[in-house]
Amino acid sequence: MAGASMKDIKIRIKSVESTMQITKAMELVASSKLRRAKERVERTRPFFNILHAALADIAYSNKEFSSPYIVDREVKKSCYVVVAGDRGLAGGYNSNLFKLAAQHMEGKDAVVLPIGKKTVEYFERRGVPLLTTDYRVVEQVGLNTCYAMAEIICRGYLAREFDEVYVVYTNFVSMLSQDPAVLKVLPLNYDRSQARVDASQELIIYEPSSEAVYDRIVPQYVSGILYGAVAESLASELGARRTAMEAANKNAGEMVEDLSLKYNRARQAVITQEITEIVSGAEAQN
Repeated sequence: MAGASMKDIKIRIKSVESTMQITKAMELVASSKLRRAKERVERTRPFFNILHAALADIAYSNKEFSSPYIVDREVKKSCYVVVAGDRGLAGGYNSNLFKLAAQHMEGKDAVVLPIGKKTVEYFERRGVPLLTTDYRVVEQVGLNTCYAMAEIICRGYLAREFDEVYVVYTNFVSMLSQDPAVLKVLPLNYDRSQARVDASQELIIYEPSSEAVYDRIVPQYVSGILYGAVAESLASELGARRTAMEAANKNAGEMVEDLSLKYNRARQAVITQEITEIVSGAEAQN
């Protein structure tokens, strides 16, 4: 029995060591990609902040300003852009995001624009209507892709196919912390009663009109939000995967140490048993 136990333990040790090689490789890949993803996040954050400031300037510079993008209306249907991962092995990254999305969508008639393979699979299993399934690979979603998505969203909003738009994504806080978040995109809200228009804003002339310029900028603003959400989510996924693989490596190392200790104990027991049998045989001959 002891010999069989030693064999089983040795096989188990080799199995855990093989798993460690995989998790270590995944950790190194995630660490390498994470650096570039963090730089992408830092570059994208100012983009839609500037666009948002431009929209606010237009909205506040004209007291008679009106746009379908700022009009609150009865919400009959909601649109959710949900950004998750393409694969698992990232701790609770995907499950936490889907839990938040499900809570926010509860009781609503909603349609989803999924970004990421896991997002498509999750909502297809639950029978939620999808605008499109063309964006299955998060890493392939660039600024041009986000603008195409923004055009789809804005057309649907103007056609009253849905009355509000949210983005559900994961905010990258640090390599060890990622927070799922919900951001309302449309309609845009301004507290114009508290607006202060300076003289320079009053002198700005928009051609053909401030409304036309505003309505043209909104899709670009939405695309900027989507691009920022994708960048934040991708960095968050890589950070979560790196942390998960680091923890897996640590646990596997502890498991190998424990199995090695058991193996040495079993081996020592076999040696002790053999010595005892030799001594007993020698005494029997005497």
